[in-house]
Amino acid sequence: MVPSNPSATGNEKEVVRNYFNGTGFERWRRIYSDSRDVNKVQEHIRHGHNKTVTAVLNWLQDDGDVKTRSFCDAGCGVGSLTLPLATMGAQRITASDLSEAMLAEAQQRAAAAGVSSEQARFQVADLEALRGEFHTVICLDVFIHYPQKAAEAMVRHLAGLSQDRLIVSFAPYSLPLALLKAIGSIFPGASKATRAYALKESGIVAAAAAAGFRPTDRRLFCSAPFYFSRLLEFRRHG
Repeated sequence: MVPSNPSATGNEKEVVRNYFNGTGFERWRRIYSDSRDVNKVQEHIRHGHNKTVTAVLNWLQDDGDVKTRSFCDAGCGVGSLTLPLATMGAQRITASDLSEAMLAEAQQRAAAAGVSSEQARFQVADLEALRGEFHTVICLDVFIHYPQKAAEAMVRHLAGLSQDRLIVSFAPYSLPLALLKAIGSIFPGASKATRAYALKESGIVAAAAAAGFRPTDRRLFCSAPFYFSRLLEFRRHG
């Protein structure tokens, strides 16, 4: 998440980077852990994120091809997906994040879990800078930092890195959520206010289609109080 009041002239990407390298790092490191030092809102966000990650892992496990596929975990955070994916047997994972602090935490957790550097390669990079070719590209809970048009462009970019499968999650736009966000913005406490974008699913699907990908029957709406996420899987066609 990113504070809601960056300067009018500030670059939003730099705001995100600075937040996750600074005041936000410790907060989100705790949320994406087993720490009891979290409040109720943070606990709900943790629960919702874990549901999203677990759904993706179940999809990949059901396919039965984890050991032979290459994966890109775009916006890996502290390794919530990368680490269990490696534990499942994945041998070729590229994990990236905009934040040096978050990536360093992911590397420390990987080492503690016995994940080898051959299994998971970590690199500091924003989504735009990602290059390479992977069987499966996954981007979870990152598009909340992108407005609609930018998110659609990023879907096209990530699809261009994928040989076969793209999995993304995003906060879906709805009137109730828009009203909830508007109410929350009235009380901009530094510890809770965020710049968060809800996206229209039709635009995400259209962007994937423009890159040659179609949605599969695998889709999930994960929710917990203060966490709402649409999870979609796309496959290359044609």
